[in-house]
Amino acid sequence: MASSPVPAPGRPSGPPIAHSPAHPLGHPSGRASGHTYGAGVALPRAARPMELPSVHGALLCVALPALAVCAEHGQLTGEGPEGVYSAGRRLLSRCVLRVAGREPVALQGRMAAADRAVFLGAVRVPGDMGPDPGLAVERTRSADGTERITLRSAATRALRLPVEISLGTDLADLGAVASGRPGPELTASVHGTGLRWTGSDGRSVAVTADPPPMDSLAAAGVLRWEAELAPGAAFTLHLRVRGESAVRPAASPGVGAGRPGGHLLSEARAEGDDPRPGELLRRCVEDLRALLQRDPAHPADVHLAAGVPWRCGPVTAEALWAARMALPLGTRLAATTLRALGRTQLSGSGPESGRIPGPLRDAGPYLPPRCTGVEATLAFPVVLAEARRWGLPSADLEELLPMAERCLGWLRRALTGPGFVPDPGPTGPWRAETQAHAHRAALLGADLLDGCGRPGGDALRDGARILRERFRREFWIEDRAGGRPAVARTPDGRSRPELGGWAAHLLDTGLLGGGRYAQGLLDKTESEQVARLLGAPVLDSGWGLRSLGAKEPGYNPFGHRAGAVRVHETAVAVSGLAAVGHEREAAALLRGLLDAAESFAHRLPEMYAGEQRTADGRPVPHPAACRPAAVAAAGAVHSLLALAGIRPDVPGGSVSVHPLPSAPLGAIRFSGLVVGGEPFAVRVGRLGLGMVEEAAEGLQLGV
Repeated sequence: MASSPVPAPGRPSGPPIAHSPAHPLGHPSGRASGHTYGAGVALPRAARPMELPSVHGALLCVALPALAVCAEHGQLTGEGPEGVYSAGRRLLSRCVLRVAGREPVALQGRMAAADRAVFLGAVRVPGDMGPDPGLAVERTRSADGTERITLRSAATRALRLPVEISLGTDLADLGAVASGRPGPELTASVHGTGLRWTGSDGRSVAVTADPPPMDSLAAAGVLRWEAELAPGAAFTLHLRVRGESAVRPAASPGVGAGRPGGHLLSEARAEGDDPRPGELLRRCVEDLRALLQRDPAHPADVHLAAGVPWRCGPVTAEALWAARMALPLGTRLAATTLRALGRTQLSGSGPESGRIPGPLRDAGPYLPPRCTGVEATLAFPVVLAEARRWGLPSADLEELLPMAERCLGWLRRALTGPGFVPDPGPTGPWRAETQAHAHRAALLGADLLDGCGRPGGDALRDGARILRERFRREFWIEDRAGGRPAVARTPDGRSRPELGGWAAHLLDTGLLGGGRYAQGLLDKTESEQVARLLGAPVLDSGWGLRSLGAKEPGYNPFGHRAGAVRVHETAVAVSGLAAVGHEREAAALLRGLLDAAESFAHRLPEMYAGEQRTADGRPVPHPAACRPAAVAAAGAVHSLLALAGIRPDVPGGSVSVHPLPSAPLGAIRFSGLVVGGEPFAVRVGRLGLGMVEEAAEGLQLGV
């Protein structure tokens, strides 16, 4: 979503909902409220949230900055958000096909790839005597609006049929379309072998056809052909959509730069006893590639859009988390994402130096909005440290290390005083999830500094130790059921006891040298209790972790922080539980995520309803969820690879695998991964034994 960045914790931000071609609409996870989060400092109330048009049933063809939103019948009728978009501008809103004066009967619409959909229909032609249609219609539409329409005759006689395509556009911003204010449809003019529309701001779009139409009715936006088909023959049309701006800015996203190459993410594959991981992994890699977009001012730098269609704006904390979970596919995406975020760091020598700005996001019914800039600042050194373990090139490391040091400097200053990192304001609240991010950043940051011969590691470890001791003393709530962590402590000293999927972050510690995991915030007994809580039906819906427990006051299965299943948290839980030895809970969550992915045709949304799973049920879509979404696609990759437990240490010259002993999905083989810049493959047998089958030369292998 597009939100005003927070200039510094403790200062009010502007309204978080904004409209722009690249980042068109406020998202529910970005809604701010009027909570007070510091002495005399109040968060502004946002404008009334808009009712986003539902796209969960649409087919979304994505190759950013190009996007096509299609209904399953394949016709673009101009209703709701349907259309072909480029950089947030709707180039085509209407594309209605008629054959012999009638629309084809829609039979099937499906995704053929992340950027391409196929629609099948049929037409009964004049003279058909029975119920069987004599003409099949196949349409293949790509994200950029390119479309191939093929008519195939099964008639026993020659056919001569009129074919008509009705076209139209409003050249509206996606934000205006989503809010129900797209504007009037423009009048077309004949242009070459097609039609052209020009808006009041000088922007224009042209549709060209091959073969050229026999007739063009510009006032009605209609192109016409006469199709002659011999028995068993086919007639094919090609449409091409091209948008132009009156003044083409040099830094416009994608201008002159083309789509980011597939070399940023490897072609990972999975095969084994259960076919679903292979299909899910293939689809996730496709979606991640489709969500790649260039930094407008620095086209060489690429990052992931948070999600389509509502969150295609500047680089975000979600893009950083997704790059971290996609490290097994290569380190280049992590490097370019870190570089793009690092340029936004606050400079100078003040207390906020090194912090990354970010918008406020709603944090549920009990806490004020959190600052995504704080989240990104704490994630930055973690992603760089783990990318180094996966084999980040030294040139990238040298460039990015000073940025990470500035983030760590901000963290050291934030930990002084109360010993906790506040979020979003300087006086709190202190969130458990933020402390987990801070503790991980301190330990992995210290490991990074030590490994690069830079000072400061000891101070970070001391800060992590103090944070860990205070967290166990002040955040753990004892009860007869074994206790639970508090979600936050408020400025007045109260603990918030509400349990949710956020607790998974307490088990996510991160990789150190030698394939070791960093020490967590919790001790062994507390970690075991959190694992039990995550595996209980109150949190595990059967499709993944609820963001708020089903028995907590304010639970709402559609609340993105109040009960909905967020794929990112479920993925963190699967990996964290597997890493600390709680295999049963990890396997149950992974199976639920796999089943949910199958229901969503292996294109997971960022979230879905936290309704309890039933024997004959399916996960319920969230009406405003992005799909595809970066953290969902990368989270599925992260979850699947927990089966193998790959722990690289390229600087130390080793890589080891620690598979789940029970092999919950049977035998499985992962190939096409990347460790140390070279292909990596691992096999896990039905007995839970792992074997590295391919790795970079010189790496010591361990199982």
